[in-house]
Amino acid sequence: MKTYQLYLLALISGLLLTFGWFPNGLVPLLFIAFVPLLIVEHNVFKNPQQYKTFILFLCSFLTFFTWNVLTTWWVKNASFGGAAMAILCNSLLMTTVFLLFHKVKKRLGKKWGIPVFISFWITFDFFHLDWDLTWPWLNLGNAFADNTNWIQWYEYTGTFGGSLWILLVNSLVFLSVGAEAKQKIIAAIALLILPIIISLLMIPAIKNPNGKKVNVVIVQPNIDPYKVKFVIGFQEQLQKMLLMAAQKTDLTTDYLIFPETALTENLWENQLEQSVSIGMLKKFIKSYPQLKIIIGAATAKAYKKGEPLSSTARKFTDADEYYDAFNTALQIDSTAVIQIYHKSRLVPGVEKMPFPFIFKHLESIAIDLGGTTGSLGTQEERSVLISSDNTIKTAPVICYESIYGEYVSDYVKNGAQFISIITNDGWWGDTPGYQQLLKYGALRAIENRRYVARAANLGVACIINHKGEIIQPSKWNTPVVFKGEVVLNDELTFYTRFGDYIARFAMYLSVFLIVYSWLLSFKGIKKRVNS
Repeated sequence: MKTYQLYLLALISGLLLTFGWFPNGLVPLLFIAFVPLLIVEHNVFKNPQQYKTFILFLCSFLTFFTWNVLTTWWVKNASFGGAAMAILCNSLLMTTVFLLFHKVKKRLGKKWGIPVFISFWITFDFFHLDWDLTWPWLNLGNAFADNTNWIQWYEYTGTFGGSLWILLVNSLVFLSVGAEAKQKIIAAIALLILPIIISLLMIPAIKNPNGKKVNVVIVQPNIDPYKVKFVIGFQEQLQKMLLMAAQKTDLTTDYLIFPETALTENLWENQLEQSVSIGMLKKFIKSYPQLKIIIGAATAKAYKKGEPLSSTARKFTDADEYYDAFNTALQIDSTAVIQIYHKSRLVPGVEKMPFPFIFKHLESIAIDLGGTTGSLGTQEERSVLISSDNTIKTAPVICYESIYGEYVSDYVKNGAQFISIITNDGWWGDTPGYQQLLKYGALRAIENRRYVARAANLGVACIINHKGEIIQPSKWNTPVVFKGEVVLNDELTFYTRFGDYIARFAMYLSVFLIVYSWLLSFKGIKKRVNS
């Protein structure tokens, strides 16, 4: 095979991954998307004299760069430089994983190729969930967020079940190029169809949640985050939102939910009772005694003298004192207690400076998406917001956090009976970005069998039921207030209890395969030295 043909195959893989990703509507392409690139790797593996490893590097980078740039290009609407770095870094990371697979396969032999490929890729996706450059947007199992009728079994496997499904079918199709092609093609078709059949059979049997119905009002204020949100006065914005809320709120309303950073007043957590915004919300609640308001805010907390400082603490410019800044969800009700949750899965380069021990001095040039820049504070626990009578518990999930399956499940294990997602969705404009983030919420609903109440600034606000079905979706870039209903659930799914066990098994298998390959390599070197 000529070198240019290898590049052409690599490009085809990149395009198949791109067009298979939602909302492009061609998700079946993902089941063959890796096949052309695996053919490239196979040719390099068979002909090491003809093709150097550098050829495989260029081919795999072409695949993954094509996929990343055509799927996540919309990040440039928030920051062109940030988007370029994110796309380049993620492409290089994926390329490194593929090259590592090739290296270990060379040590172990051809028969180990598929187990190495599958376990390494799932391990990479798992690793991408929890490190300084975390960016799990393109984790393979996310791709079915637009086809929830296919993946009702995510309540047992989470998204890594979907990743395993894609990788296994790709591997069988690739293997069918060789001997016993007919049997492998039949196996690939069966493996492709069977999970869909299982999911479709599950749908009628899925029980409705066993808890009570809760009335919610969701406000989509439609305030432009670039031109308006951090320019006009905070009182004017809040008054607009409360006037919208009053159209639908009544004495039966349990929750009133506003978007992320809906409050733009500078709020000090040490002095919340002195806040004008909190006072306006408290005044609104007086007419509705059972009402709970969940609202996003940018808050800060000043440290007392002698109090231990967090790694994200920042110094006041005019005093030898420190404070932390947070992206926060607040719950306010008729009691004096204001419950606080701090967003803890932060966007790299926006809310968190990666590898602070190296780059902490660069925090001042972090991408500014309104309000606070530099690394924000976080919290350890996935604490839930609880009604004053302790009968309703909700998970306060803020924007980017809704991408993380096991992370959201931790709220449910801590008692959350439904999920509240508050987000902005306005930074990227009318692009696939906000559509994808919306659908990721449906994955969390299926995994945990929890209703989701989603409040967004520009769109999309909606209710998502326990089957991942989106109810009452608002239109993009349209001010909306609507009343909906969520049903509480206290039962835990298999996935909620056991989390990403598929990924952990893949990680352990990957470690074993790497160590085993080193041992074989060392044994081979020793044999050559002694011969």
